Parts: sequence; structure tokens; C-alpha cells
Amino acid sequence: MSAVLVALRLARRNAWRSRGRSALIMVMIGLPVLVITAVLTLAATMNVSPREGLVAELGAADARLMRAPEGTVLRQQPNGTSWSTGGDGPAVPGRSAAEVGALLGPGTRLIPFDTGVLQLGTERVEALRTDLRDPLTKGMLTLSEGRLPSAAREVAVTSAFGLRPGDLLRPSGAAPLTVVGVVEHPYRPSLRQVVGPDLPLASVDEFWSPGEHGTGWLADTAEPVSWTGVSALNTAGLYVTSRAMVTDPRAGARAAAFDVQNTVGIGAMVIMVVLETVLLAGPAFAVGLRRRRRELAEIAAQGGSAAQLRTIVVADGLVLGGVATVVATVLGIAAGTLGAQAVARWGAGAGGRWGPTAGPPEVPWPPVLAVAALGLLAGIVAALVPAVQAARQNSAAVLAGRTPAVADRPGWPLAGAALVLAGLGATVVARRQPGSVWVLASAVLVLLGLVVLTPWLVRFTGRLAARLRLPLRMSVRDAVRHRSRTASAVAAVMAVTATVVAVGIGTYSEYMDHRNAYTSARPTGMLAIWAGNIGDAAWSRLRAEAARQLPGVPLAAGYQARDTQGHRYALRYTVRWNGTRTRRTAAIGDQTLLRLLQGRDDPRAAAALAGGKAVVFDAAALRDGKLALRASSTSGPARKLDVPAVLATPADEHQGGALLPRALVEQAGFATAERQLYAMYRPSAGSTLGRDLAKVTPRVTVASEEGYRNVPEPGLWGWLGGALVLVVGGTLAATRLAAADMRPERATMVAIGAPPRMLRAVVAGQALYISGLGALVGLVAGTVTGLALTRPMTTHGAGDPATIAIPWPFLLAVVVGLPLLATVAALITRTRLPLARRLL
Repeated sequence: MSAVLVALRLARRNAWRSRGRSALIMVMIGLPVLVITAVLTLAATMNVSPREGLVAELGAADARLMRAPEGTVLRQQPNGTSWSTGGDGPAVPGRSAAEVGALLGPGTRLIPFDTGVLQLGTERVEALRTDLRDPLTKGMLTLSEGRLPSAAREVAVTSAFGLRPGDLLRPSGAAPLTVVGVVEHPYRPSLRQVVGPDLPLASVDEFWSPGEHGTGWLADTAEPVSWTGVSALNTAGLYVTSRAMVTDPRAGARAAAFDVQNTVGIGAMVIMVVLETVLLAGPAFAVGLRRRRRELAEIAAQGGSAAQLRTIVVADGLVLGGVATVVATVLGIAAGTLGAQAVARWGAGAGGRWGPTAGPPEVPWPPVLAVAALGLLAGIVAALVPAVQAARQNSAAVLAGRTPAVADRPGWPLAGAALVLAGLGATVVARRQPGSVWVLASAVLVLLGLVVLTPWLVRFTGRLAARLRLPLRMSVRDAVRHRSRTASAVAAVMAVTATVVAVGIGTYSEYMDHRNAYTSARPTGMLAIWAGNIGDAAWSRLRAEAARQLPGVPLAAGYQARDTQGHRYALRYTVRWNGTRTRRTAAIGDQTLLRLLQGRDDPRAAAALAGGKAVVFDAAALRDGKLALRASSTSGPARKLDVPAVLATPADEHQGGALLPRALVEQAGFATAERQLYAMYRPSAGSTLGRDLAKVTPRVTVASEEGYRNVPEPGLWGWLGGALVLVVGGTLAATRLAAADMRPERATMVAIGAPPRMLRAVVAGQALYISGLGALVGLVAGTVTGLALTRPMTTHGAGDPATIAIPWPFLLAVVVGLPLLATVAALITRTRLPLARRLL
């Protein structure tokens, strides 16, 4: 034990003596720990669970009840938070407060609690209509300035408005409101909300969804509202949020099943993080070892054993890794906590009802401590190779001032080649497995093999030094001479490049596959309006309102199929599009709708439609001139139909679908009723068409076909940013270490009159060699893995070929741009040395 304490004391003194190198090692070890800890803390702090959010949701009440629109069928799940809705239910009359209180049992007290929006000029802000002075609302909003509203036309606002007591709000079409207080939301600091007992709320029933806008009550009940009473409340058209159900530890508590793929993925990620950290910090430990060779040799000469020398060097990793981990963990927790508040206040979506949240600071200690242990382990592992070298050094040669020769182990290249071959074989097998995690796990084997092969690659490529100009020749020869330092840096660049290239190829191929697989039953630019199960009178009003909202826009009619009992039927067929099994609903209409779907007049298709044949835009759906349809309904038996059809060309290349004439559908035993409208029209960004039509009936749907709108994965360039930090940062760190290691050679060059540009060229040559070799090897490894990733990421069943797309600009930026950037950064570093007295 005393030997370990001595080793730790020596490590502490050595770290303080070489503060620059120690700081560099701590940054390399601590940076991944800091980033991961910050992300974990931020996610935990911003994740407000239903139990944590109960105060803001219910205050001190036992339950909140929201009225659903008439005809909505509610089905809540036993956990109290999951739900589903359905239309076409029986019309349930709106319940009064007395009736709702009777459903909850004697002793129930209700207060109104309505949420909606308030129109302030062109802005719509969240609004809450309730009495904040009532004890049931305690904790929902905290008063920070002024007083709570107590009379009509008095309101309180959240601090995000920036208003003070005495200011006025002027809602559209209503009298001004006087601000009497400023309140704070418990976990939404950016929420812009107006609260008062008498607010002119906008319509709250359009596009209704539980937990959003609606009218209802807060309830103080004599008995907790349990699951047994929820079904009756749902039948009465009431959505229930119950304190008893949310706080029940059995609600939704299910143990997660063991997931092999997730476990393998986490294991591969841990290996990659440790490997990258070790490779980045390894050169610094190697340089530290060379500076301490004489000290270690003196310890060995005085009787120190090989084990004690290893302990001394490993203690460096333990001390530096431990300090770096502790500092990074503390900084990561602080960054995550402060970052959660910043994102909640100013992040994307801030100000809205569903903007980012920030609860009380929360640290997920198990994963944070695991990350800290990972950082400490990385520091120790990074010092292992220098520790083994220290135990094997020739003390006599070191004390005599001779630099020990670097001895290559002939078995290492063979072991590296074996790992690479095993990884390639595993990749071939993994690419045919579902999920990409197996390919990534196989890639770890390839990378480990290449790491083992890197010293041999450095020595092999060093043979080209004789053909290079003097500065590059000196750089390459120095890199080959110090292979332990160079190989670690090259391997770090290689691992980063391989990972980024593989992800880039896989992600871009997936994007291209999605773009090629995109399909629609309508051409780009078409507006579709359709209604559910509504009567003829309601449809006439909806059609008239649509014509009024779209003056001068030609509208084509579409029809609904119904059986003799009035049940709605959808006529669908199945087709494979770009390898994906796609179900389409055939439209029913006349030649006006056909002209819109084709974007032109097609006499042949129009004649077929007039003759009672279906017009189909999916060639694969036709079999012997017929289209196989399945007529399905939620309330009637399914039927199969084979109808005559012809193939036609649609308006867009990605467009499919089919159009059936009314006569054909009616011959199959169905009745038809107009319930759809189509037009070539693009609504503006601020269009209120959907809300205006919903005022006629809430069972209307408005959709505009915009085509494939996604851009290439933006995260792809995020990976490039990460690669920029690691490749350029790692290369510069290794270059600085190499420059410090080459001080004698550089001093000799200065003594014989070498100009500063020569010294800079030597240093930049190290950066070019390290980053260039690592990028080239990483390109090969990453391409193999990326091509393998394309199969699980882009195939959709047996017989579907993989989509392979190479993001050439991205690869060029990674493989060429990053090494050049690292070289330029090294070229502008300070290289001038003071003249030193040299003994001959």
C-alpha cells in the first residue's frame, strides 16, 4: 500500500511540474465526460414527469375534468394518461356543473377551469379562465408581483410578457383587460399566458385533444377519483386527470424487457468512447514517459521493480483521469442545469403551451456516475501502454543518455489483420440482420484491428520519406521514430473519420431512400377537404363555406361509399412502392377530378372512366386488366372486389393512387355521397382555412400536398462539426507534443540558420502526416461500414435492394478538408525557439 501512495505522490508532483501537458491530458479525458454529463443532466432536468407536473396541472385539486366535443368517444387507459378517441359516437349533451358533481359523488366541489387562446391583435396567446384565489389552484401559478385578479376585466400575466401591474391588454373584439398581477409557471418560464376569472376565450372545441384547449372544472372530491369511475365519466363525455391515478405507483409501471440490440449498441458506444479518449490522451502519456525516462531509470537502479515502475506510470493516469473526471462531472452538471433553464426560456418553441420545460435541477446519478467511471477508466487505460514500456526500458541505456530503439512486435500486425478480417466477416453477416446495431458492433472489431495495425502502417508509410522535401522528410522520419506517439494520434483520427464516414454514407443513403420512396395519391399543390360522417345539410354548409373561402378556385367533387345501412366504406388496394408495401385508398369521382390528378386532359383515361373502368396510376397494382380492391369499414363486414381498370400517367412521378367512377362503385352495391373537395390551390403560411371550416363542423380535415419537403439530414453536418473538433483538436494536440519532443532537432535547425518558415513546415508536416494517414485509413474503413449500413437502413423486406448514395461533398470535407485545416492550423503556430548553449 505504501508503494501505491508513493506512486500517487510522484504522479501529483509530476502533474504539477508539467502543468501544460497535464492540462492537455485532462481536457482530452474530461471533455467527453463533461459533454455526456451535461446532456444527461439537461435531459433529466427538462423532463417533467406527470407526477412532477401535478402541481401545475391540478394545483391542490383531486381531479380535472374536460368536456369533449359532442360525438367524441373517449377511451382512457388505467394509467390515467394514455387515451384514444373515436368519432361517430352518440351525441352526448353537455353536462352542467351540478351533473358532473353528482357523477363524482357527494361532497364534491367544482370550480370552472377553461383553457383556450386570447386574440391580441394578430397574436394568439394562451389563456386560462379560472379564479386563482381559490385554494384548489394553489401552486399552479406563483404570484411574483401585484395581486391576483378578483373582478371582471382583471387579469394576471406570466412574466414572459414583460408587463407590469396597471398595463392594459386589448383583445380583438372585446373590452381592454387590466393587468393586476404577474405570475410564474412552475416549470415553463417562457410561457406567455393570460389568467383571469372572465376572459373572452376564442373557440376551444376546434381540433380538440385532451390536455390542450377545452372547458372543464377542477374538482375537490370526498374520495379519490380511481380507475373504476373513469369509464362512467368518459361515457359522459369527460376526460379525467386524476391525482390518485397519476400518483399510483402501479400506473404504467412495467419492467423493461431485456433488449439484446440495445445492450450491444450501448456496449459498442462505450468501447468507442473509451477507445477514442485513450487514443487522444495516449500521445501525451507517451511524451510524459520519455521525459521521465531518466527518473524511472534511477528508481530502477535503486532497486525499483518492474511492477513498481508500472504502478508509477499508471498512477499518472489515475491522478489525471480522476481530477479530470471530477472537474468534468461538476462542470457537466452545472452546464446541464443552467442549459435546461436557458433552453426552457429561450429555446425553440419557447412561449407556447407546449414549449420546452425545466423542472427542479435533477441529476440522474446512476448514468452520471457510470460516465465518470468511464472517464477514470479511460485515463488509466491510456497510461497502460506507457506503463508497460516503462517497465521494459533498458535503465543502463537511459542513464547513459542513449535513446532506446523502438522494437516492433512481429505478432501485432498479424493480430491486427486477424481482427480486421474477423470484423469484415462479421459485417457481411450483420448487414443482413434487422437493425443497424449489429453492423456498428462489427465495425468496432475492424477499428480495433486497425488500431493494432497502425504502428505497422506508420513504419510502412515512413519508407516514402526519402522521396519528400526536407521539411516533410524530417516530419515523417520523426513520426516513424516515435511510433508510439504517432500511432496513437493516427488511430484517433482514423477512428473519428471512419465513424463519421460510415454514419454519413448510411444517413445519406437513408435520406435518398426516403426521397425515392415518397409517394402520394395526389399531385403536388393539390388541396383536399373531406368530412367524416356528417349529414347532407352539414355537407352543403361546409361546401358553401369552402367556396366562399376559395373564391374563383375550381372545386372537384369526391365521393364516399356507403352500404345500405349507411356505414362508410373505404376502397383500398395494396401495392409495393420502392420496396415498401403501401396501402392506398381509391378516390371516387368524375372527369373533373381525373383532370386534376393527371394535370392535363387525357382522352383515353377519360373515356375509360366514362365507360365504367377504374383509372390506376400504379402499374404494379394491375393484374390482367383488373384492380383488386378491399372494401373495409369499422362497423360492417369487409368485401373483396375485382374491377376493370386501365393504367394512366399521373401528374407527378411520385404519385400513385386510383380513381373509380361512381357508376362502378354503385354497381358493386354501394351508394355514393359527395363528401370530398379537391382543388389545385396552395394555402398561405398563415391561412386560417382549417379553423374557418371547422367552425361549420369539427369533423372536417384539410390537407395540402406539398411533395417531399425534407432536406438532407441536418445531423450529418453536426457529425462534421464533431469530427472537426476531434480531428483538428487531436491532430493539433499530437502536433504540439511532437513539436515539444523535437526541441533538440529544432534547436539544431535554428543554430544552423534555418528560417522560421522551415520550422513551421516541419511542424505542419507532422499534422499533415498524422491527419492525412488517419483520414485515408478511416475513409476505407468507414466506407466498408457505411455500405454495410445501407442494407438495414434502406431495405424494407425480402427482395428489396439497398439504396446506396455517397455524399461526396461531405466525404470531401471530412477526408480532405479536415486534414488541410489541421495542417493550416499547425502552420500558423509559434515555432521560434531561443538559442540555447549546446555542449559538443
